[in-house]
Amino acid sequence: MADPRGFLKVTERETAPRRPVSVRIMDWKEVYERRQQGVVQQQAGRCMDCGVPFCHQGCPLGNLIPEWNDLTWRNDGHGAIERLHKTNNFPEFTGRLCPAPCESSCVLGINQPAVTIKEIEVSIIDQAFDNDWVQPHAPERLTGKTVAVVGSGPAGLAAAQQLTRAGHTVAVYERDDKIGGLLRYGIPDFKMEKQHIDRRIAQMEAEGTRFRPGVAIGIDISWDELRRRYDAVLIATGATKPRDIKVPGRELDGVHFAMEYLTQANRVVSCTEVADQIVADGKHVVILGGGDTGADCLGTATRQGALSVTTLAIGKQPGEERRPDQPWPTFPTLFEVASAHEEFGERKYLASTVEFVGENGKVTGVKVAETEFVDGKRLPKAGTERVIPADLVLLALGFTGVEGEQLTEQADIELSGRGDVVRDASWATNQDGVFVAGDAGRGQSLIVWAIAEGRAAAASIDSYLEGSTTLPSPVRTTDMPISIYS
Repeated sequence: MADPRGFLKVTERETAPRRPVSVRIMDWKEVYERRQQGVVQQQAGRCMDCGVPFCHQGCPLGNLIPEWNDLTWRNDGHGAIERLHKTNNFPEFTGRLCPAPCESSCVLGINQPAVTIKEIEVSIIDQAFDNDWVQPHAPERLTGKTVAVVGSGPAGLAAAQQLTRAGHTVAVYERDDKIGGLLRYGIPDFKMEKQHIDRRIAQMEAEGTRFRPGVAIGIDISWDELRRRYDAVLIATGATKPRDIKVPGRELDGVHFAMEYLTQANRVVSCTEVADQIVADGKHVVILGGGDTGADCLGTATRQGALSVTTLAIGKQPGEERRPDQPWPTFPTLFEVASAHEEFGERKYLASTVEFVGENGKVTGVKVAETEFVDGKRLPKAGTERVIPADLVLLALGFTGVEGEQLTEQADIELSGRGDVVRDASWATNQDGVFVAGDAGRGQSLIVWAIAEGRAAAASIDSYLEGSTTLPSPVRTTDMPISIYS
């Protein structure tokens, strides 16, 4: 454990400062300043001898949080990254992008601000890269078995790394021109710069993982053909089908899905030319959806020079404290101020979209009404309609499952009523040798769940190919607390 009296001596939770708004909106670099090691050690010392570390319950990966907190407090960075890598392939991703359900479960959080677990995690991996402690781990022997991983997001990459280290020959297929999935083209650089992906890809290539970007399975190679080429296939394509909204004016020019907008922006930031790019420069922007994707759109529009940005959420504004029905150690729904919200724009709650209005085929505004709850349904309240000016409308309403037409037609893969790939407790689909992990199987969820599922699916695939496995399996499908984390 860390300092046994640390939580008594240091009662304040101190996190890394964000760069000044006036500075950071002028570039696309990460908003957080580098964490000072002395402060990180002090914060790690707040991890208490709680007996039962409920942070383990909150983390789908089962991260050994008290152990690497203790090692950080003792200034043993090498030992800390060794413990962190035992359960998490990519702490530089989770440390920047995960909403930290571990902190919601922190025992100290019952009556004090929780330990800064997420920031300690990212400081450990940053220090490790700085000191060249992150090295390739090539397999000791090759099994002669081959695995195709379709999708290079966190689930696919985690599974690929585990299977490669187990000695299998793994090829990762990605339809985009670069590896990373939504980590690369969905997450703006101000949340995570892409050097972090590139460093991991270099490590995985040195270990033996093969990457095949620019190959769309189902188009360039059929799913049936892929299955014949490889001994096992993992579907890790994510849940990329966007949720639409059916209101008058949906067809107007200027109404776009959020991910289309974010992907184009990320490509341009990476110095890739995009024809007819959707941009917010000089426009009044309205974002439908108050989640992380909406905040990513807000930060992007701010940096592009939008005249105004209004974010609309159909529900009530969450509270700043836990609701009675979300007690510790569950993951609560709280009002959060992301970095993008500090920078620009307005947030409006209880706003139901009634219609997109326009002129000459182009959107000019969004007609909204106050949301009222009738028999458990959220409906627009008559007589409260008004129009918010808009030259660009971005739909950040979530996702409805996999793009599964080719999966069902070419490989007869079974989909659920929610549009996800059906799987059993061993991550296997209805087709022999075909497995699924991440959002493709569970629906839109957290990055930490994607990595956990990728690791677990890798263990199942290894067992399928070899008859047994020594790979760790942090979670089974039957263990998933859907009500909390989905």
